[in-house]
Amino acid sequence: MRSIFFKEINSFFSSIIGYLVLLVFLVACGLTLWILPDTSILRYGYAALDRFFELAPWLLLLLVPAVTMRSFSDEFRAGTIEWLSTKPVTDLQLILGKYFATLALVVIALIPTVIYLYTVCNLALPDNTPDFGAITGSYLGLLFLAAAFTAVGTFCSSVTSNQIVGFLLSLSACFLLYTGFESLSKLPAFTAGLDYYLSMIGMAFHYTSISRGLIDSRDVIYFLSVIVFFIALTRFSLNNRTRDVARV
Repeated sequence: MRSIFFKEINSFFSSIIGYLVLLVFLVACGLTLWILPDTSILRYGYAALDRFFELAPWLLLLLVPAVTMRSFSDEFRAGTIEWLSTKPVTDLQLILGKYFATLALVVIALIPTVIYLYTVCNLALPDNTPDFGAITGSYLGLLFLAAAFTAVGTFCSSVTSNQIVGFLLSLSACFLLYTGFESLSKLPAFTAGLDYYLSMIGMAFHYTSISRGLIDSRDVIYFLSVIVFFIALTRFSLNNRTRDVARV
């Protein structure tokens, strides 16, 4: 699994596309948080990163599919999945190696955003320090959200040999799981108590809960369940596709 992990990392950074994806993400973060007047922290009036944590999930919705779209699509397109199947690694080790490599790339993209916290701390008045508890919880929520998006994107990549199709499938699935159920719960037909339970199915509910700074075991279990579920689906999909390739 370790060799798969480093192979994916090296493959990502061996082309300009990898650097371009990370650069676009960081530039988008910088523009939306410091330049655009409607979302600028400088116009917010408070020493807080609330704007960042409101926008970050939407930026991750684009970043994660862009990183995961080639995980298995390239292997099927180039025919190297047969070569990988002859190596002394199980399907689960192969999936986890690619999954953790992709997640590590997303974490690498998030690390530079810590400078926003340093900037806000220096801009704040002495008696108006940021809420570090809420910020820590929000970053933890982002990590869980990124991990769940990555599992979804890895699965979507395993069902097609076309990167663009994998990107669109991952984008649609992540969008639906993040905000689809939340939007559905606001319909008048679900306002008789069902709206609360319907919104709990979506990721936005649990991300918002963790972002308050209080780590609830139910939110952690939810994200871990989503990750395990989509990794299991990826294994099932990979088994089916490799079986079809072997028949051909």
